[in-house]
Amino acid sequence: MFIETRGNDNQKPEEVEFSYAILNPSASFGGLYVPKELPSFDADFFENAKNKSYKEVTLEILDMFHIDIEKSVLEEAVNLYDKFDDTLHPVPLVQIKEDLHVNELYHGPTRAFKDMALQPFGHILSHLAQKENQNYLILAATSGDTGPATLDTFANKKNIQVACLYPSGGTSDVQRLQMVTQEGKNLKVIGIKGNFDDAQSALKSLLASQTFKEELVKDGIKLSAANSVNFGRIIFQIIYHVFGYISLLKQNKINKGEKFYQIVPSGNFGNALGAYYAKKMGLPIEKILIASNINNILTELITQGRYDLRDKKLLLTTSPAMDILISSNVERVLFDKFGATRCKELMDCLNQNRHYELSKEELALLQEDFSAIYSDDIYAKDTINNYAKNGYIMDPHTATCLKAYENLREKNLQTILCSTAEWTKFAPTMLNALRGDEKKYPDIEALEGFSQALHVKIPQSISKLFTKEILHSNVVEKDGIEKEILDFIKEG
Repeated sequence: MFIETRGNDNQKPEEVEFSYAILNPSASFGGLYVPKELPSFDADFFENAKNKSYKEVTLEILDMFHIDIEKSVLEEAVNLYDKFDDTLHPVPLVQIKEDLHVNELYHGPTRAFKDMALQPFGHILSHLAQKENQNYLILAATSGDTGPATLDTFANKKNIQVACLYPSGGTSDVQRLQMVTQEGKNLKVIGIKGNFDDAQSALKSLLASQTFKEELVKDGIKLSAANSVNFGRIIFQIIYHVFGYISLLKQNKINKGEKFYQIVPSGNFGNALGAYYAKKMGLPIEKILIASNINNILTELITQGRYDLRDKKLLLTTSPAMDILISSNVERVLFDKFGATRCKELMDCLNQNRHYELSKEELALLQEDFSAIYSDDIYAKDTINNYAKNGYIMDPHTATCLKAYENLREKNLQTILCSTAEWTKFAPTMLNALRGDEKKYPDIEALEGFSQALHVKIPQSISKLFTKEILHSNVVEKDGIEKEILDFIKEG
């Protein structure tokens, strides 16, 4: 069963099942749904898992949650991992130092870690919509990777329409092209004049808007979301952290029960939350190390106990998926640590006053599980260059993780870092790093230049973007988003 992070408003059910939570992700008082209880790994889980595939482990963990989805549907959803580069190993674990391993989460159709959750999630949500004989509008807000993955998984799915918001000028060209060229009559991509926080705020407002929902009802449509506010995303993000450790065991890099560090490049905190839940379920993580860019709101929270937006302005960086100041999934950790009453108090304070502060005792509880650090673009580019020369290619988000590896580990333990996107999505930055210049390369020139310099292949799915027709060209002001979506619904 699932409960609400800010308590119950006597309008919604006090407890709901998984299917309800993913179809209706907005909880009481604007809160989120979380599991009432987390399952635990038994003594034999990891030993047995050494002999299992990623798909088998995924199905076993889903079964532990006792979610109300038929096993046949879950099997169909998980079989979508067969679309990844290597059907037997959708998530390779690659060693780059004696005690450092990269969990490569980007080998899916849109070349980013969001495919790990959204490929199966899209199948499940479409199944539920058809089962209910109900049409759904799925909202997505993206800083670059959620959008392409959402559009890909829902394209031409029955009973589903998708409206995807992205900050115009706030994504890489490849990310933008992945969205604006995406085919599917049930899809609408909207650029907004603003940043990702504006897009995400618009999404949350629409999810909570009674008048918007009433307009949709007139057309026989209900509302849901594909962002990580939806626990249907989070449940799949738990699994790859678990499998990273299983891969260490398989490769004899760690002994059963031995602890390890997990490093996560984080903006919206969903990836980190997946690691936190896995730790609570019994994954032997020593600590979750959060790596951010200069939009270091998470670093301030975890090191100082302060979440303060009053003096903050979103800064555009070469790791744009982390150009975020409002990290939605922090709320789920606040609830887990401090309960619904305190969580609501903190979130109300953030919404009304643009800040909140934890007590010393609360900060100590947060720091039991998390440490954090941030790096700038120069550090990321130097790191990309150094590792590329030594034979390993990492994107700008992954590069921030090395700052955590170098500075936050208090013990000499094996370490896994999450690599969340392929280099091809940020080719101009990659070529800048390699050449040590600041020239503004067009994406196609940068892709070819980097590919030739290091003899690495550009996936066909990326190279063909530049010749595809632009199907979604609308860019609107923030106050025009609702009308744009409603017009799309009526046209559909």
